Amino acid sequence: MKTLWSTTRSFPPAVRLLMANQFAINLAFYMLMPYLAAHLSDDLGLAAWAVGLVLGVRNLSQQGLFLIGGTLADRFGYKAPIIAGCLLRTGGFALLGWVDSLPALIVASAATGFAGALFNPAVRAYLAAGAGERRVEAFAAFNVYYQGGMLLGPLVGLALLAADFRLVCTVAAAIFAALTVLQWRALPARGGTADTGEDGPSGVLAQWRTVVANRPFLLFSLAMIGSYVLTFQVYLALPLAAGDAFGAAGTRATSALFVVSAAVAVLGQLRLTGWARKRWSPQQALVRGLTVMGVAFVPLALAPGTGGRAAQAMLLAALIVAVVGLAAGSAVVYPFEMDTVVSLAGNRLVATHYGLYNTVSGLGITLGNLATGALWDVAQRHDARWLAWSALAATGIACAGAVFALARTGRLAAADAQPVPA
Repeated sequence: MKTLWSTTRSFPPAVRLLMANQFAINLAFYMLMPYLAAHLSDDLGLAAWAVGLVLGVRNLSQQGLFLIGGTLADRFGYKAPIIAGCLLRTGGFALLGWVDSLPALIVASAATGFAGALFNPAVRAYLAAGAGERRVEAFAAFNVYYQGGMLLGPLVGLALLAADFRLVCTVAAAIFAALTVLQWRALPARGGTADTGEDGPSGVLAQWRTVVANRPFLLFSLAMIGSYVLTFQVYLALPLAAGDAFGAAGTRATSALFVVSAAVAVLGQLRLTGWARKRWSPQQALVRGLTVMGVAFVPLALAPGTGGRAAQAMLLAALIVAVVGLAAGSAVVYPFEMDTVVSLAGNRLVATHYGLYNTVSGLGITLGNLATGALWDVAQRHDARWLAWSALAATGIACAGAVFALARTGRLAAADAQPVPA
């Protein structure tokens, strides 16, 4: 933690504020969202389809509107969308705890999703601009704060849930309200129409045409979809495997896997990033990190599907190895991935690039989860779970191969940087 503190202090105040901001955002989000489905079904008595609708609206309004959020950030500056997103999530979280009608819950869910679409691209573009040549190091430290909020959020939410779900929502909303005021007062204005360059795009459609015409960026976005599908398996395939193997104890096993994943990122991110920077180029770090993420599923493919205590112990060990491999590989990939997006953008319309990148990855996660779920059902019917794990491992290798091919053909070379007027 001493290294994290010294690294954080070495950045400008605005960058430090964004890191603290992301920790608080994830703390508030994850203290509420893991328990929302249970509140909707148990406390409010909503049908399963209604619970799915509320949760789906949040995901769709965030993933589908990232491009809008990035576009607004490039046009009006990074500060305004960050503040607007925090303010909107303040209202959305407050509503989720105090309304009980389905239409109001849908509005609240959509507000929380759109809030994320507003501040996520803006925060990353601001961080990249504020860190300058130290982008990789900044994104590594940023990810520690990101994962730290994910780690502590559910624990704080569980403690507050002992009193009332409304208290969880109220505290989460209060955190976002404090963030709104803090950033309004302390975050300097940055970015905006000057970010497009004096001769750059003059309208929204021109912005989008510029980004879509960036072929190396689009190819990189598509190549990286597999990494997001693999990362999401901490929420899908791994809990399914734990539930099948351990029954009622599967929930505790899944919680332990979440803790291990976040702990690896929090404790190892800066060390892994520093180690990779000394030995590899950014492209090599991406390829090797993605390879590790794919290989992480191999022990699960080799573990016995059924059996007694020995088989359960082997499966648990394989699950832990998979989580550690995924977390470590992702920790290597993330800072170089974020830096590559900025490089391919050529310092133009960075937030819009991040917005489209997040939208592509979000759609990829949805399709990937559908495919993984269908394959899991087939594998379960034929008692061949190794098939699902092998497919996930192959996805990681294919993703690494695609990035390697882009690097080898020179498509991941930085675009010509465009001057950014003050």
